[in-house]
Formats: sequence, structure tokens, C-alpha cells
Amino acid sequence: MREPGPADLVVTNARVLTMDDGGPRAEAVAVRGDRLLAVGTRREVEALADPSTRTLDARGGSVLPGFVESHMHLFMGGASLDKLAVDGIKGLEALGEAVRRWVASHPDDGVILAVQAAYLLAGEPLTRHHLDRVLPDRPLALYAFDGHTVWANAEALERAGLLHGRVLRPGNEIVMGADGLATGELREPESFAPLLALTSTGGRESLGLTTGRDPDPPPSAVERAADRATLARGLAWCAAHGITSNHNMDGNPYQLGLLEELDDAGGLICRLRLPHHQKNDMTLDDLRKEAPAMRARSRPDRLVADFVKVFVDGVLDSTTAFTLDDYCGHPGHRGLPLFSAEQLDAVVTEADRQGFQVAIHSIGDAGVRRTLDAFAAARRSNGARDSRHRVEHIEVIHPDDIGRFAELGAIASMQPLHAPGPLSYPGHELMALLGPARHPFSFAWRTLREAGARMCFASDWPVSPVDPLLSIQAAVTRQPWTEGLPAQAQTLKEALAGYTRDGAYAAFAEDRLGRLRPGFLADLVVLDHDIEDVPPASIKDLRVQLTVCGGRVTHEAVA
Repeated sequence: MREPGPADLVVTNARVLTMDDGGPRAEAVAVRGDRLLAVGTRREVEALADPSTRTLDARGGSVLPGFVESHMHLFMGGASLDKLAVDGIKGLEALGEAVRRWVASHPDDGVILAVQAAYLLAGEPLTRHHLDRVLPDRPLALYAFDGHTVWANAEALERAGLLHGRVLRPGNEIVMGADGLATGELREPESFAPLLALTSTGGRESLGLTTGRDPDPPPSAVERAADRATLARGLAWCAAHGITSNHNMDGNPYQLGLLEELDDAGGLICRLRLPHHQKNDMTLDDLRKEAPAMRARSRPDRLVADFVKVFVDGVLDSTTAFTLDDYCGHPGHRGLPLFSAEQLDAVVTEADRQGFQVAIHSIGDAGVRRTLDAFAAARRSNGARDSRHRVEHIEVIHPDDIGRFAELGAIASMQPLHAPGPLSYPGHELMALLGPARHPFSFAWRTLREAGARMCFASDWPVSPVDPLLSIQAAVTRQPWTEGLPAQAQTLKEALAGYTRDGAYAAFAEDRLGRLRPGFLADLVVLDHDIEDVPPASIKDLRVQLTVCGGRVTHEAVA
């Protein structure tokens, strides 16, 4: 039983949205220790304060449960904050100006690695020849906004040993030209891992995604300290956007160790989940050995390694996502699955047998079907349980598979900023690749929800900006691309739930997170205005005034 005593923190004069159907609204909240002490009227809550209590006047702003970011890449996101960002840049002239400014201020960079590049930045597919014109005498590489393609100039390709190509596993490709040399387009992580290894970070921030294994050789003490600092920057950036829980979608023991060190030093300012990443070059013995070893290091409600991540395909923009029918304009091409059906069934069944949740990146409709088939195979083998296996992204789905989410208890983990629209990347090329027949089943949030699918929302940072408010606006303002398409927009309540209680559910934490209820962990965010009172098109303009994680203030806006 809790010891009596005053509140440590009271937030009053607020529009509290508890996300708890038993008491959806309140005027104030009180925190003591790491728990919510009270949620109620201003008078009730203020009575719990004494002179030692910190009291914050929210001035009519919204108070919400702390945001749960259900799909992101913390290490890569933190690293991206220190890289040249080329989002919004169109044309080689503008790119050249940005690169030259960066080179002048970063003379010691070995490989110039820009991030957030659009697929048709030059108005046509990028090649090494384009980038040679931009920077002919130093290695230059552009990371696509989705993290699945890199374009490099000749100098970078040569230094990485990629100019003449090399043999890769299925699903990865060094695009080769008629001259027998690499064109400069590198598709999927194995193809560009050697290039990332030449950057200032040695590519260590990407290993949890590209290989799932630790750096070899082990980083020096200086490199390890730099990597901890990168993760700390990423955590601070998340906290500044009201995020209190992250589901990190890349993982290896090295990254887990860095986060343990941050936690020991008091620097883990967001709750964090990360996976064992099962790649297609790993065996079931790897899964049996490495996933439980990481899980055994978990620190409940702070840092847990309690799920398995798998990629079944790539992305639509590079035509590496696995589709049931040909890409429009690409006869005979349907992408390549990274796992055969038999391999994926075996991985999911074994992970499920060990009690792990499995999260599978599945973007194409064939990839989604293969993933759902694997979940069904695990259920047949192991019996039904509350597994909450997750399908990540689901950018296009076949109508026959829509109802299977509810049947299998699978979670649809989706990213509002991935759907083409004014807040994300233009989607004309993407929609052309899919063709009109697939448009009604692309980014089908409402369709899946109405079919009974449980859903959570996320950014996939650094693929999209981490700001939950930007994603929430994208979810509620979504418009059909053409007449006749089903409406997929979400209500404000649904979008907020996707970033709070539904994210907690996806992490098996709905009994203590995702809602503002006495006794729950004290994770909350205070906004500068009432989110229900601003026009939907202005949600992104709201600002986070205060972020509290476990009763600890992790971000406070400067007055």
C-alpha cells in the first residue's frame, strides 16, 4: 500500500484527456513518485499539494498520456540529427549547393552521407553520374528517406568495393549498368552496409537494422562513448516531442549494452523496447540462443528486449516490396521476399513457442499475406495464445487478408506519415507503381479498423519526423487520392489512442501505461493548447510544454 503524503507534481487548469473510457475527462492530475496519484477535478487534485509540491498551470492546454512511439529506429534517428538532411530538395543544382555548404563546414568527414533523399530527387532515377557531377572528388552517398536505398558516387562505390558489384543474398541488389559497373543505386541493407562502414560512425548505428549483429571489431572506448551520446541525443529529441515510450525496431546486443549504460547513469529518459533482429542469414539456433539471452537482460518498464523483429520484404518505391501482382510499368516484377514461406513459418513458430511477440516488416500485399500465413502456422503448431504478433507498415493489402487480423489477434502497426499526402512525400510515383486496382487497399487504416484489427501508430523515425502531433494531423486529415476511394481518415480520438493506449496494448503494458488513471505509471505530456479546440490542419503547430516519464520531467519548454 502506498505511503500517504503530498503530491510531487500537480498539473492543473488543464483539459485532461485520460484515454480511459471509465473517466475520459478531467481537470487536473497529481503525481507522486513514479505513479499517478490522482486524476480528477481541479479542487480534488490541488488538495493533494503542499508547499513542497510543484504545481504547473496548464493554462487550458491538453494533458494526455505520454506518447507511445510504436515503431522507430532510435540509434539511426539520433545519428541523423547530425547529418546533412536533403528532404525537400529537388534538382541537382539545389543538391549541389547543399552538399557544398556541408563540405565547407565538415572538412574532416570521410564519406559525406546525406539523409532523407527523395527517390526522384533529380527528376529521374539517381545514378553515380548525377552524384559525380555534384561532388566528383570526395565520396558522397544519399540515404533514401525510407532507409532502404542508398545512391553513391563513383568515389564512394570504389572505396566501399561496390563499383564492380558483388554477390548478395536474395532481396538485396547492387544495380548494375550496361557498362558492367554499378549504377550507384544500392537496394536494401546488405548492398550498402560496406559503404556505411566507411562513414564517421562506422555504420554502427545501422547494424541493428542491416545485420542484427554487433560491430566487428568491437568499438573502442571513444567510439562507444560517441555511440552512447548519439542514443542520448535521440532520446532527448523524443522527449521533446512528448514521447515517453519507444518501440525500437532494430536491435543487437551492442545497442542493448549502450542503453544499459545510459540507464545506469540515469540517462534513459524514455521507456524502451528493442528486439532480437532475426535476419535471413541466421539460423533457428541463433534465434534460440540470442533472443532469450537479450530478454534475460530486461529491466521491466524501463528497458526490455522482449520481441523478435523480421523483414519479409523491402519497400514499394524501389520495387523491392513483395507484391501479389506485377508493379505497373514493370512486367514480371513483383519484388523478392527475404524469407521463403517455409523459412518464415519456422522462425515465427519457434519465436512464438518461446513466448516472444514477433514484429514483421511487411509492405507489399504478398509480404503481408506471407506474414499472416506464418502467424497462422505458429498458432497451428503451438496453439492459440495472446501473442499480439505485429505486422509493420501494411502499405498495400489484398482484400482477402483484411479480416485475418482480427481472426489471428494480430496488430496492424501503421505510420500515418507514410501515406502520400501534403505532410509526407509526394505519392504520384508510388500510386502509379501500384495502379488503380490496388489504391482502395493501400494504407487502409479505416478499412482494417472496421474489420476489427487492433492498430497502433508510429513514425518509423528517421524515415518520417518523430513528432506524434504531425502524425496525428496526417491521420485525421487524410484525403482520398482520387474520387471513389474509401475514406481512410481517423477520428481525433482514434489517432490519439494509436499514440497512447493502443501503443501500450501493443507492448502488453495496457494495465499500467497509455491511460491517465490513478496507480498507473506517471507518463504524461502537456500541450500548449487544447488539441480538441484547434482546427485539424493546425494540430502540428501545437507545442509540447512538459513531458513526464515515470514522474520525472524529461522535457520542459523554455518560457
